[in-house]
Amino acid sequence: MDSLEKIDEIMLNHIKSFKYEPVKLMYKEISSGKKLRSKLILKIAGDTQEAIELCAIVELIHAASLLHDDVIDGSDTRRGKPSINYSYGAKNAVMLGDVLYSKGYYELSKFDNFIAKTISDAVSKLSIGELMDVRLGESFNEDIKMYESMIYNKTAVLIEASAKCAAFLAGFDVDKFGIYGRNLGIAFQIVDDLLDITQDSKTLGKPALSDFKDGKTTLPYIYLYKALDKEGKSILKSYFKKELNDNEIFWINSKFEEYKIMEKCAKEVEVIADKALKSIEEYENKDLIKIMQNMIDRKF
Repeated sequence: MDSLEKIDEIMLNHIKSFKYEPVKLMYKEISSGKKLRSKLILKIAGDTQEAIELCAIVELIHAASLLHDDVIDGSDTRRGKPSINYSYGAKNAVMLGDVLYSKGYYELSKFDNFIAKTISDAVSKLSIGELMDVRLGESFNEDIKMYESMIYNKTAVLIEASAKCAAFLAGFDVDKFGIYGRNLGIAFQIVDDLLDITQDSKTLGKPALSDFKDGKTTLPYIYLYKALDKEGKSILKSYFKKELNDNEIFWINSKFEEYKIMEKCAKEVEVIADKALKSIEEYENKDLIKIMQNMIDRKF
């Protein structure tokens, strides 16, 4: 059994400990993700039992955040499968998320104080990021700083915390690895936002361009808005949170191409990735370089 399988086993055992079948049944319907946070922890701290157990906690917390996120967004799918809220209803999805959060915190209390504080603080910020996302979705957002703050809290903060805790276990500089984790998380989210536009629905497991329809003004749309003339700005804003027809989708995609928005965003990702790698270059960790490269080059 490899380390990722051990993480799944520990997570399932945590769920089984409740001895309540409905929780176990719903939990088994959750699609296993890429485990980016776990891979990061293991590549920094090694495949120790303590690192593996920390991974299981982080994955429980991450899964809980996605359950709540799907309820807030009203998402019917998650990773190409029916979401828990779609299959079992929003109430069950929220409560399952609460179960995972609380179990994660309980197991976290068994760790060193630094790790417990770092992860707990990250989860608090993660919740703030979710609130930011909801509020930004009320209207078209043209403020890059607000977007960056939101994606840091909603996505990057738990990846940053994972890297810092792994560095702590390994006896490395936690601040340097925190910089790596923070920038990995930010780059990860920007790539996600790009894929929502550039990939088809079959690859994504959800409709393409769904972010804009769902009220998310991601970086490509902010850059496009700033590049358009007054009329173009008005048109783009009129499409916000709208079910777009083929002509409207063509207009957006043609403007992305005209102003080379995807290329601009890709360069931004490269700058962020470079900052991440420079922060830990003294450790010569080829695995972390590969994690960053795989994250940038992914298709979903």
